[in-house]
Amino acid sequence: MKILLVNKFHWLKGGSEKYYFELGELLKKYGHKVAYFSMYDEKNIQTGDKEYFVEQFDLNNSSKIKALNVIYNKKNKKLMEQALDDFKPDIVHINNFQRQLSASIIKPIKKRNIPIVFTAHDVQAICPAITMMDNDKNICELCMHGHYMNCIKKSCNKGSKLKSILGAIEGYYYRLNKIYTQKIDFIIAPSEFYKSKFIEDGINPQKIEAIHNPIEVKDYDINTKDEGYALYFGRLSKEKGILTLIEAFSKCKNGKLYIAGEGPEKENVEQIIKEKKLEKRIKLLGFLNRKAMIDVTSKAKFVVVPSIWYENCPYSVLETLAIGKAVIGANIGGIPELISHNKNGFIYNNSEELTEYMNELFENEELLKKYCKESKKLAKEYYSKEKYYQKLENIYQSLITKN
Repeated sequence: MKILLVNKFHWLKGGSEKYYFELGELLKKYGHKVAYFSMYDEKNIQTGDKEYFVEQFDLNNSSKIKALNVIYNKKNKKLMEQALDDFKPDIVHINNFQRQLSASIIKPIKKRNIPIVFTAHDVQAICPAITMMDNDKNICELCMHGHYMNCIKKSCNKGSKLKSILGAIEGYYYRLNKIYTQKIDFIIAPSEFYKSKFIEDGINPQKIEAIHNPIEVKDYDINTKDEGYALYFGRLSKEKGILTLIEAFSKCKNGKLYIAGEGPEKENVEQIIKEKKLEKRIKLLGFLNRKAMIDVTSKAKFVVVPSIWYENCPYSVLETLAIGKAVIGANIGGIPELISHNKNGFIYNNSEELTEYMNELFENEELLKKYCKESKKLAKEYYSKEKYYQKLENIYQSLITKN
């Protein structure tokens, strides 16, 4: 089978790019031929496979006229036509494509009657601001069912009225042209939560399946130890719940907290640590590369995922499970699907519960060891790449048979 993989970034920008590249390697492992369609960038990774790149497009530095290319880019449509005619794929598997690649790439695929699979790494299909949060970082579902004027009224897209208008226009275009409901043949949601949101927004339940992201568990078979600290790693931003975590930790009887990452709340975090006199108990590690991140996780007591927004299927949790560490996670989005409460960690509903559960794992060594062992077991049982591939192949084959 020949699969054209599509993603707007061809370098490791985040979780969707990790998925995009690892999916390509997984498909090749099982004998399929893969090509990539993305956007040119100096940071692009060379895969050794066929690669097709559209012109680089920076929404932040484009003219108002060029900004309309986020909705429909004629040049990108033409390049997609060339890629399809050259590579002749059996399936086109799309990841993040909105804005930089635009909806224009869909038309030539449909014209050639090639099935389209879309992995929804975020909720941009529902929310023009992508996060389903307003500017105050509160959960917001006002744009559900195409009510995109709310995005404009609240300037939800990065606080910019112009970007919010553009996002709303894009949303209306996708909805009126039935991009998600009809043009895309099948949607993979990396969490049951995202699946439910897509169905609530109008997607046919028969054309969407929840499949958690896979992970190569054997890559994380490393020696672990307990150096006595809880660990948070990720962006230092409000939606990631870093302020909630520090508040809850400040009420813990003992223990240490290591925080890895950079972000807009860094100065605020440093100020709160100082105000609460937690300098000796909280250590800021800054940005860590992947190797350093795995190392610091392998030495943690447990990991905390305190997000206050609709997380999908965060690789941070999957990697923690694969390493074999207990996890405490917020009861929001797809996070609770990856944690078995009272088996490999805890799911909390408020700051008080978070404090309680951290205290429990700081103090109960036997329980902690049990949870760590269970995390490793869950990773092997549910999130292996082999199991993911089996489900994906079934989807591919059913679509090809229909066509």
